Amino acid sequence: MYIKEEVNNTLIIEKSRFIAYLRPCFNEEEYKEFLKEIKKKHYDASHVCSGFISDNIKRSSDDGEPAGTAGVPILNVLEKSNLNNTACLVVRYFGGIKLGAGGLIRAYGSAVSDALKIAKLVEDVTYPKYELSLSYDLANKVDYLINKEAIHINKEYDEKVKYTYLSSNDSLIDKIAEITSGIKPICVGKETVQKDV
Repeated sequence: MYIKEEVNNTLIIEKSRFIAYLRPCFNEEEYKEFLKEIKKKHYDASHVCSGFISDNIKRSSDDGEPAGTAGVPILNVLEKSNLNNTACLVVRYFGGIKLGAGGLIRAYGSAVSDALKIAKLVEDVTYPKYELSLSYDLANKVDYLINKEAIHINKEYDEKVKYTYLSSNDSLIDKIAEITSGIKPICVGKETVQKDV
């Protein structure tokens, strides 16, 4: 599961401003580029702390905050939310009041949690891909069924109607065969699609 698109959210605690940025990042290069971009945008910030997780790679940075008070809490929220391929940067503008180690841990964790509340999450799901060619009269009989039980449906009209669709519903094959007197879709591989969580 990962963030569909970049979001940001601002949290103010004891006059300090914490701006959390979440972005999908699929490798360390994307994460480093994101970090460079936000540091440039917020060149005057006190800190730009970060957490990044992608498969077995985990990175975090306190960026000058006391050790373990920023990067680790950011990463912890990403992990507890079961996120992958996601980077979170939290920009802090110091407001003049020290928060202490516990206060910083809570502030950075809350900044990430609040940003996650407005983020759209997605996951990559792999489905079997099928093709099916039918005469027009049979296509009229199965059209509703395929539209109801399959996803990413493509139809081409020629001498016959050719369907290409994705489905993990094995019973759909039998239902189509029943309606068409034995014509079954052919599995032609697999395709991965992004699905909202």
